[in-house]
Amino acid sequence: MAKKLQAVRGMRDILPEQTPLWQFVENTARRVFQSYAYREIRTPVLEMTELFKRSIGEVTDIVEKEMYTFEDRNGDSLTLRPEGTAGCVRACMEHGLLHNQVQRLWYQGAMFRHERPQKGRYRQFRQLGLEAYGMEGPDIDLEVILLTARLWKELGISGLELQINTLGTPEERKAYRVRLVDYLQAHRDELDEDSLRRLETNPLRVLDSKNPDMAELIAAAPSLMDDLGEVSRAHFDVITAGLDAAGIDYVVNTRLVRGLDYYSRTVFEWVTNLLGAQGTVCAGGRYDGLVEQLGGRPAPAVGFGMGVDRVVAVLEELGFNSADNDPHVYLVLVGEGVQTPGLVLAEGLRNALPGLRLQVNCGGGSFKSQFRRADRSGARLALILGEEELSRQQAGIKWLREQREQISLSHDELANYLKDMIGE
Repeated sequence: MAKKLQAVRGMRDILPEQTPLWQFVENTARRVFQSYAYREIRTPVLEMTELFKRSIGEVTDIVEKEMYTFEDRNGDSLTLRPEGTAGCVRACMEHGLLHNQVQRLWYQGAMFRHERPQKGRYRQFRQLGLEAYGMEGPDIDLEVILLTARLWKELGISGLELQINTLGTPEERKAYRVRLVDYLQAHRDELDEDSLRRLETNPLRVLDSKNPDMAELIAAAPSLMDDLGEVSRAHFDVITAGLDAAGIDYVVNTRLVRGLDYYSRTVFEWVTNLLGAQGTVCAGGRYDGLVEQLGGRPAPAVGFGMGVDRVVAVLEELGFNSADNDPHVYLVLVGEGVQTPGLVLAEGLRNALPGLRLQVNCGGGSFKSQFRRADRSGARLALILGEEELSRQQAGIKWLREQREQISLSHDELANYLKDMIGE
């Protein structure tokens, strides 16, 4: 017996009844991004593996354990993108968009990581993000965070917590690393296996541990804040003062280090308690060294990535009802010779009313069966076109969700009548 075909583990279908909520999130994000003058960029799903090794870091969990990597027929090592920033930087460098220029860009698309699937975490997930290049002051960091706060407002999401931190400059982190390693070495017998490995490669990642048995140890670790110079402190102070002025609540989390190697100075996350362990719905920060790290001229940069799957899950937990995706009108066609005139009538109504969702009965059927389909479609009313109505250039109107008298209107009157209905 043939094996039953189904989606790959950790990858899922988004069914028609679910897509309106996804479209609402994506369309709202697009509108908010554009209101801040960001332009969309679209990059390939496949990139050279070396791009992610050089940007994310070879000793990260993403590169070591989670990437979908393979050799193509030419022997090139390719990887399905695990995140969006590296590809965006590569595209900007390749097409000369960064040198002495300011760029505000946003992207959307599927990302891939071979993680253990659970609620809010999938092996194929959809991400929205934006990147701002060429601005080194704290004002753009602040604006990016304010943009995310506006996005939650536009989506109708409340209860997210903003956590922010600063990682300082590479030189400041180097000094802090010495103190942190000394502390962790003194408590080596309390570290788990992952933390022992990170201690040798990237000790700041130990602070990112989700192991509850290490929470007390991490809480008592030295703080990077103590190693910041005046410039880094001033940069961070502008951001926190701006958030205060804008009335945005936040928590300074000195253990927030983010999971990617390319961050510097500002880092932030928006987190929720509605999704269990997968509480981060949006995260980002500043990564001034990444462009140079990938072989380009130094260029300041700041941005974020937002997991659409998790935002949708938050909206579902909050009981959000997405915009109605059912047809406004179902066109019932009964009798000989009415199918083609009915389709032509429907096209004329769509031309006159661009926002109209109109479903035409196709495939025949009795008057009774067509009305059953009309009811199942979720339409608010049925238009009825039979031989008699066609001879008079009229259509009957029967409301399906409310008590109203059935009437007939000429074809010329239908657009105005339906326009009023759509606007209710």
